[in-house]
This record gives sequence, C-alpha cells and structure tokens, in this order.
Amino acid sequence: MNTKFVISYDGSLYQGSQTQPNGLSVEDKILEVFKVININSKIILSGRTDKDVHATGQVFNAVLPDYWTNLDKLKQILNRHLPLSIRVNKINFVSDEFHSRFHAKKRVYRYVLTTKPTAFNSKYLTAIDNIDENKIKEAIKLFIGIHDFEYFHKKGSAKENLVREIFDTSFYKYKDIYVFKFVANSYLRSQIRLMVGFLLKINDGKLTKEDLLLQLKKKKHIYKTPASPYGLYLARVYY
Repeated sequence: MNTKFVISYDGSLYQGSQTQPNGLSVEDKILEVFKVININSKIILSGRTDKDVHATGQVFNAVLPDYWTNLDKLKQILNRHLPLSIRVNKINFVSDEFHSRFHAKKRVYRYVLTTKPTAFNSKYLTAIDNIDENKIKEAIKLFIGIHDFEYFHKKGSAKENLVREIFDTSFYKYKDIYVFKFVANSYLRSQIRLMVGFLLKINDGKLTKEDLLLQLKKKKHIYKTPASPYGLYLARVYY
C-alpha cells in the first residue's frame, strides 16, 4: 500500500534529509526504525534539505506491507522509536501512482529571523541587528515570476535547467520573529539561502533593489554568500 508521511525534524542534528554514506541523515534514521518494525521499503522524499535545514512539513511516500492497516498505531510506534528530533505528523494511504517528489505542485519554505537572540534559539533562527521591513517587502517581490536562477544557486549541483517559477513571496512579523516566505514549484540547491542573503544585504543598505534586478537578470553576479542554514524551514508541500 502506497502511503504518504508528513514529518518534521531538527536539521541541526543531521547531515541533511537524504541518505548519507555515514548514515547520519533524516532518511537513514527513519529507515533504521522501519527495519525495527519489519518494514523494508525505500523512502521517496518530496525534496532534499541540506545539513542544518529544518522541516515542519517534509513529505515522503513509501510502500507498506499489507498488514499495516492501522495508521494511527503506526504513527505512535514510529514516534516512540524515532528520536525526538524527528516527528511523524500525519500518515495516510494514497494511490499507487502517487510520487511525493514528482507530483508536488508547490513547496513552501520559511526563513526565520530575530533581533533578540537567546542562548537557546541560535540553531533555529538567524540573528541580525536591525530590520527595515519596507526595504525587504519591496525587494522580495522582485523574485516573483519565472527566472533563470543561475546566479542564485550553489555551483556544482549538476542541474541543467536553472529556470524556476516563484509563485509568491512575503515578509512579515510574527510576535518577536520575522519571516521570509517563498512559494515555488521547486528550488535549486541553496537558492533560498542565496536569495535571503541578498535581501539581508539590501536590509543593511549595502545593496539595492537595482542590484538585485541586475543579478536576477544575469547581467552582473554581485553577491554569492548564502544566509545561514539555521533559519530555513521546509514548511509545506502541496499536491
């Protein structure tokens, strides 16, 4: 039975989401628990997240043995065996054709900032001194649309097609934190962190919206430093 899982995890404790030779990924940890309960299925993630990147709504699908009919019980058992840094939020049966990666229509990422860092949030928020909300709100809208993101991706990621469509962007304050939100069909490696890095330079007054347009249109490669991974979350995947 093809089954869809929605999970969350603390990325600071893993070497990314996809399986690694050292066995220290989120996928590796889930597969370990699968074997404990006699599930010998591979996992198909909706997409990869890098080392130190978190998720509140990562999705994967796996084919379960026919005897796993009680998904509430399965969820309880998985969460009992998994470390607290990985939680299964939801499980449901899907069609045999469902593919968590290829059938995803929209992926939502959030990048979280604070001007009030503490000893306990440094791996989950990015701390900056000051926020100019108007500057960021104006600049972030420039990413909306279809663009060739050659200057906003990590070199060596072996992607031939660098064109992506950003459906929506926003920047807002929630209590004591500030949030960048990006909605797209898919993303290149480190794309969001590079976009946020550029926006933070605009926030600081060191770059401008005009600079962003030059880089977005591939007329000039101005800024190449991604923002910290700690503030980045895969929030939701739409199908």
